Amino acid sequence: MKMEQASQDIHAFTADDRAAVYQTIFSRRDVRGQFLPKAVPDEVLSRIITAAHYAPSVGFMQPWNFLVVRSDEVKRRVHAAFAEAHAEAAEMFEDDKRATYKKLKLEGILESPVGICITCDRKRTGPVVVGRTHMMTMDLYSSVCAVQNLWLAARAEGLGVGWVSIFNQAALQAALGIPKGITPIAYLCVGYVSHFYSKPELEAAGWLPRLPIEELVYFDQWGHSDKQQPLIRQLMRDQAAAQAAVNATERQPVTMPDPLY
Repeated sequence: MKMEQASQDIHAFTADDRAAVYQTIFSRRDVRGQFLPKAVPDEVLSRIITAAHYAPSVGFMQPWNFLVVRSDEVKRRVHAAFAEAHAEAAEMFEDDKRATYKKLKLEGILESPVGICITCDRKRTGPVVVGRTHMMTMDLYSSVCAVQNLWLAARAEGLGVGWVSIFNQAALQAALGIPKGITPIAYLCVGYVSHFYSKPELEAAGWLPRLPIEELVYFDQWGHSDKQQPLIRQLMRDQAAAQAAVNATERQPVTMPDPLY
């Protein structure tokens, strides 16, 4: 039994290293309004982009590019594209939701020192790709993995990242000179921040709650849940522990601005 346990643990990180990984995951936030004017050093930017490049990709096609935006003029063009789509989006909500939506700060395009647009070149390795033969969207999902890698690496570096998705695709492509055949996946606002919230801002604002994890896990067949499963009870404990750990370790500012701007 001890030999079996040793075999299982041989590839595990140390307890401290494992805790750091989970802390990064649980304390990652979508940052909108807390950016500081401090520049991001090239060596830090290099590390997080390298982490993104080491994301998994279908057929190892590595479909991503990383467009780094530092020019104020380009940021203004990107912001104009956002503002147009943002106004359109507001009209899609009704009554109280529309009023709340208009108060939310949903980007930090002009405030963040750096913007990074991660894209997907769907033709990078030809028309037939291992693993994409039947699910053609797998290349898009691969680029999203690069986004997550960058986001977690940035959090470990003390950087905030905000994913801005409220764009008409053609307008964002025009603002950044992205060819029509290249798909923008994420425009990320990146920089040092004054603080990280203990909860996602949309959760704190009452837009939507975090879903109970026990309602999201099925067994063997879609929709087949079993609340008596030991795994379900463990998931509930771990979700509670994760939030408690984040609440206990977050460094809050002396005065926190309202998450609604």
